[in-house]
Amino acid sequence: MGPLKGFKIIEIAGVGPGQFAGMLLADMGASVIRLDRPVDATPIFAAPARFNIMNRSRPTIGVDLKTPWGVQLVLDLCAEADAIFEGFRPGVMERLGLGPEACMARNPKLVYGRMTGWGQQGPLAESVGHDANYIGLAGAYGAIGEKGGRPVCPLNLVGDMGGGGAYLVIGLLAALLEASKSGRGQVIDAAMVDGAASQMASIWSFKAAGEWQDERGSNILDGGAPFYTAYRTLDGLYMAVAPLENRFYGNLLDALGLADIDPAAQHDRSQWATVRQRIQAVFATRTRDEWCERLAGTQTCCTPILNLSEAATHPHNVARGTFVSVDGVTQPGPAPRFSRTQSAISSAAGTLQPDLFRVLRDWGASDEILANITRESQA
Repeated sequence: MGPLKGFKIIEIAGVGPGQFAGMLLADMGASVIRLDRPVDATPIFAAPARFNIMNRSRPTIGVDLKTPWGVQLVLDLCAEADAIFEGFRPGVMERLGLGPEACMARNPKLVYGRMTGWGQQGPLAESVGHDANYIGLAGAYGAIGEKGGRPVCPLNLVGDMGGGGAYLVIGLLAALLEASKSGRGQVIDAAMVDGAASQMASIWSFKAAGEWQDERGSNILDGGAPFYTAYRTLDGLYMAVAPLENRFYGNLLDALGLADIDPAAQHDRSQWATVRQRIQAVFATRTRDEWCERLAGTQTCCTPILNLSEAATHPHNVARGTFVSVDGVTQPGPAPRFSRTQSAISSAAGTLQPDLFRVLRDWGASDEILANITRESQA
């Protein structure tokens, strides 16, 4: 199942964005094998393995990359794989003897994905960091938040998952397509700071046109505009209001009983503060659910702001199967969707699998590799 069926990919285990990339590839049908540290290594995710959702749809086996046998196993697998990816700091894989040169010497068509925060080169390449650091340097963190307030961290979506994991997958898929034509692999340098900056392309468009102020909460898409923000309701919850188009903005004003506000002046920034106050005063008169009912079908781009539990049970998400339950764990389903080669969660997240022979056989390892594993286990 899935459009990537038949592709064999090696995942050198990491946390966060690397797991996310592996999940996306495996959900889309690739035969991904996740090589993690030995079972006695201290786990970073201390909860039961079945809750580590991003490890779903693929097996995880313990391989000590600091041993000659572990290195040899990875090199042997590279000879049969379409791609390998890792998320260590620059130079780590080379010191292990598993850098791009060594792996691609075994398979010239191999695609080698590298994901880091700062990239393979640059003054900060060797520095430590996390999502907040990368999106801070990219300009994304500083652009999010209320006017006069502190920057608001957008979870770890913009750096880790979007700028890192998703861009790594885009790079791997593009390189696999190119390799199918040229017969040659290549190295992907997926830096989270680059990916976060890339996601800001539309904001840079506003800035280039002189329509973006560097002060947070002062622009159309950062909550500064009264027609693109969140409004607090009577019960202390919030509605997302986003009628960017003038006709939808006019519909909103009509629905709120604010027909005296001229929708033609939508982009007059001198009126934004007053309009925001008036809209907020109206939203404060009803609960969030009452507003949902009142605004249903009004073409106003207004929806409730839900917490995680509410999102999983919202009728629209239920109808689409946006969230699913696997092994009793509620989680997002595969995305995107395909009309013919449907993605699927092939297995729940699990612990390290000790049956190395079976896992590699199912992955498609050659008889020679399987024979080597048998000899090693008997040594």
